[in-house]
Amino acid sequence: VTGQPAKSKRPKEPGENKIKPVNKKVKPKSHKMKERESADSSSKSQSILTQVMDKGHFQKLAATLSLAAGQSIELRCKGSNVTWNYPSYLDTFKDSRLSIKQLDRYSQLILANSTAADTGEYSCWLQLCNGNKCRKDENKTGSTYIFFTDKEELFVPTPGYFEIVYLNPDKPAVIPCRVTTPSAKVTLHREFPAEEIEIDGTDIIYDAKKGFVFQHPTPDHKGIVYCKAESQGAPQISIKYHLLYVEVPKGPPSTTIAVSSSRAGLSDRVHVVCTVLGEPDVDVNFTWQYPGQESERPVIIQNFWRLINRGIGHTTRISKSVLLVEDFEDIDAGNYVCIAQNLQGETTVATKVEL
Repeated sequence: VTGQPAKSKRPKEPGENKIKPVNKKVKPKSHKMKERESADSSSKSQSILTQVMDKGHFQKLAATLSLAAGQSIELRCKGSNVTWNYPSYLDTFKDSRLSIKQLDRYSQLILANSTAADTGEYSCWLQLCNGNKCRKDENKTGSTYIFFTDKEELFVPTPGYFEIVYLNPDKPAVIPCRVTTPSAKVTLHREFPAEEIEIDGTDIIYDAKKGFVFQHPTPDHKGIVYCKAESQGAPQISIKYHLLYVEVPKGPPSTTIAVSSSRAGLSDRVHVVCTVLGEPDVDVNFTWQYPGQESERPVIIQNFWRLINRGIGHTTRISKSVLLVEDFEDIDAGNYVCIAQNLQGETTVATKVEL
């Protein structure tokens, strides 16, 4: 059985009594205390998140929860200003099955008619606000990972039949074949040459909430792979994942600037292009400084990017920002400065346009 895309609208996650009894035999309770302490420590972060059960009962949530697909679930998070996090596609497609209401003392999340695709993390936290600025209250959070089990859909459905995973030598890479049944046996396979990839539990590990994690990706890992899951029935196959090895130097953006003409006449159309070559999954932000800026001269700025294949499984992202002056005037003559910024820093480049 081949993994199917998501259906419906989706195209595409206490204390210890220290008083000792005297001359009285009692059963030792130390193990119960330990159990209680460990339960408390694991549920400390769960203190504001509960599941509403039948007949108005509430249940604190463990780190994971398994429910049969098709069921509805209601979660409550204590607090008067609560923020929720849940599988992002529910937001992307404004799924009507999901409703969230903020009441006086708690926030309510209801998910009706659940599907395998709803499998993922559901968390909430209290917001502390001072005027317009809000921050997360780290002491008042709750989180659980819910498996919506479906024997027809062992893998969490995805928007397509093919996905690209970038292998960066500096960080772990995840093959996101998550399952809906935590007890399913999952293996990883290479398409060519056809073979099962050994999971050593060190360099490659499997996490039911994430998928297969390559801790230290190398060029040897690139290629096309898929996952296979078995759970009380015929095995199922995931979508295919194309693993591309990325080799781009770390650091501030590698930036160049070019202008359509270094000399322009009155009423000419002039465009300046700022280009960055970088890693496929690293965003670049552009800002401009130009001669007519203080006078609020009208310019058009457009940003876009695309991926290019450099061969041998290596991929680079080209990000561009184009500044366009449609009707050049005296005030537009001077230096055009582009500042490109990524997580590692920023690079400034400039060019001059004369009249």
